[in-house]
Amino acid sequence: QVQLVESGGGLVQVGGSLRLSCAASGRTFSGEDMGWFRQAPGKEREFVAAVMWNGRNTDYVESVKGRFSISRDNAKKTVYLQMNSLKPEDTAVYYCTASRMPWGTRQMTDYYAWGQGTQVTVSS
Repeated sequence: QVQLVESGGGLVQVGGSLRLSCAASGRTFSGEDMGWFRQAPGKEREFVAAVMWNGRNTDYVESVKGRFSISRDNAKKTVYLQMNSLKPEDTAVYYCTASRMPWGTRQMTDYYAWGQGTQVTVSS
């Protein structure tokens, strides 16, 4: 029973950077792993990154490794996605979400409490 609100999306040129934020409110946050998914037009929603409940471990889809960094501030109940060296294929609506499963899942069905999404557009 956590509510999530994403922000920070926008229009950026190839090679640029954006930082997405996800503000959480409600019953819980600090005990749950958090993730980011994205969905491009005409494509299925896909896993992007996840961070363990205590911030000690992270996971990234291969296509963003070395470019994106996920982090969290449990005191502020916020999770971040720093996106560098952006490519046109990163264009999508990005969604923040929470997991109640043990660490390591990349399955959309293992996450709940989705945010409303924030649009990221990368232009040439």
